Amino acid sequence: MAQICKGRVVIVTGAGRGIGREHALEFARQGAKVIVNDLGVSNSGEGGGKGPADEVVQAIRDMGGEAVANAADVADWQQAEDLVRQAIDAFGRLDVVVNNAGFVRDRMFVSCSEEEWDAIIRVHLKGHFCVSRHATAYWRGRVKAGEPVDARIINTTSGAGVLGSIGQSSYSAAKAGIATLTLVQAAELGRYGITANAICPIARTRMTEGAFADAMKKPDEGFDVNDPANVSPFLAWLGSQQSKEVTGRVWEVFGGTITVFDGYRREQTVDIGKRWDAAEVGPAVQELLSKAHPLVKVYGT
Repeated sequence: MAQICKGRVVIVTGAGRGIGREHALEFARQGAKVIVNDLGVSNSGEGGGKGPADEVVQAIRDMGGEAVANAADVADWQQAEDLVRQAIDAFGRLDVVVNNAGFVRDRMFVSCSEEEWDAIIRVHLKGHFCVSRHATAYWRGRVKAGEPVDARIINTTSGAGVLGSIGQSSYSAAKAGIATLTLVQAAELGRYGITANAICPIARTRMTEGAFADAMKKPDEGFDVNDPANVSPFLAWLGSQQSKEVTGRVWEVFGGTITVFDGYRREQTVDIGKRWDAAEVGPAVQELLSKAHPLVKVYGT
């Protein structure tokens, strides 16, 4: 079978465990050279070490692939720049950034502390920004130098970011920001040969075992629908040259299912052609809501 990412150079952040690990391995199977980034922290962002990244690099080399480890903090501006530079120095180019790194500190909104809020927004939303921003500067520079660019940004949002999730206000807010960031990246960066898409993966990982354990489906005979490896082939395709025409989309991948989200749309409108009187607003709103799609339930409700 042809390797659809042969010769491509890919950064995968948070690639030491879980879904990120499977992404790195799948890209390697598809012929990509992989920068395996991981801080080695706990599920709540504590501790750290290069061990998990080194283990994935060794697994890739054992299968005959090429990979290097990186332990950068993706939300640190300078370390993110160094991560991008390492990819270019090690393999001569960069083609794909997979923003996957993150952790959770679940709290009900009334219990969420400022420190917990800041930590989650930082690792997810700022982490996506820093790595993508430095990669984009590299790609834009190549375009200005007259070189062809066929690059990919693949962001990781979540059903929590699209629909909301009880007990995960900070995580949901960060992931919602990532989904919208993806739309802006797609609109602004297409002129440079860069596409941007986001995925909402559903799989069994350290981050989902607590929050979504009850929602996980029992494995079918011979097929574990919750295996994180199920998500990665779609990522490899998004990172390939075959996905060149696909950008600005949010995708949900679960087991053998691929779903595209349609996002917010202006569907029902009332226009009276003049300034509203406050007393008139209520009936107009009721008319709009009677025609609108019912709300999709928030996770956990």
